[in-house]
Amino acid sequence: MDLTRLMQQAQKMQNQLGKIEKELAESNFEGLAGGDGVKVVINGKNEVLSIDIKDELLDKENKEMLQDLLLIAFNNAIKNSNETRDSKMKSVTGGISIPGIF
Repeated sequence: MDLTRLMQQAQKMQNQLGKIEKELAESNFEGLAGGDGVKVVINGKNEVLSIDIKDELLDKENKEMLQDLLLIAFNNAIKNSNETRDSKMKSVTGGISIPGIF
């Protein structure tokens, strides 16, 4: 086992992971609910960038349904972000879970 080679591989992996983190932070992820009645957009840091609600859902009688749709849309956006992150990280680590990274 060549320790120098192992350290070089670890450094290369760390650099690749850093690039992926930066790319993900700059990416946008959508969450939809109610067809396209509610759309939430977040970035790779799970920060909300925008919320779009169709006019027909803004009726007082739809308040509870709208709240449910917002929850679904937010959760879908976060799920999309996390799935993309996991997929990209696994491509670098070969599927090995590295504690503290993901």
